[in-house]
Amino acid sequence: MIRTAFLTVALLGSTVLPAQALAQTGPSEQQIAQLNLSATGEVRISPDQAQVSAGVVTEAQSAAQALRANSQRMQAVFAALEEAGVDARDIQTSQLNVSPIYSQVSSRDGGTRQITGYSAQNTVTALVRGVDSVGPAIDALFEAGANSLNGVTFSSSEADEAEAEARRRAVAELYETRDLYAEAGGFTVTRLLNFSESGGYAPQPVMFSRAMAMEDSATPVSGGELVVSITVNGAWEIEG
Repeated sequence: MIRTAFLTVALLGSTVLPAQALAQTGPSEQQIAQLNLSATGEVRISPDQAQVSAGVVTEAQSAAQALRANSQRMQAVFAALEEAGVDARDIQTSQLNVSPIYSQVSSRDGGTRQITGYSAQNTVTALVRGVDSVGPAIDALFEAGANSLNGVTFSSSEADEAEAEARRRAVAELYETRDLYAEAGGFTVTRLLNFSESGGYAPQPVMFSRAMAMEDSATPVSGGELVVSITVNGAWEIEG
């Protein structure tokens, strides 16, 4: 599918110059006629996995107590994920913070804040294979003690193949269009001057919040569809 196609004929140096001046112009300074085209190839695939990021936040009077309570709940979260079918190699701690909690004071009180406790925040990232397993995995996280959901990002294990196919489609469309322009315009393509590409595949993050669901049903999750798009650009020298 062509996104953009444009013809640029750079016929510069049209001013009549003396023969001596023309003779002094090197090949690199001579301006040429160019054909510039762009084409885009797209492939749509269904996601078959998702990265789920969730966390545990605990508060206590001391940093050690907050971290200890957090670790206990996080161990339960890890166990729940494995019980839900997530492989241990697909579970990773991505962030761990312990920070003081300060009291709120007004400027009338001198503006001095006091530490009233400590907060421990631990974030786990899990790769859930199979879109149908994402909802149950999220439920398992919260039932085990997680109290924050940072996001769900859907992806496909076949992304590389889809990207290669999108690239093939884009290149085929680009050259087909080039030949069409040459035939219709009555000119000859002599050599390739430049070739580049942009776009590609990126996992699809979704806005997600854990809604209150029926006790006998998993959190509903839909992966939708992923679009892999590659755009290629080509420039050729033309004659005629």
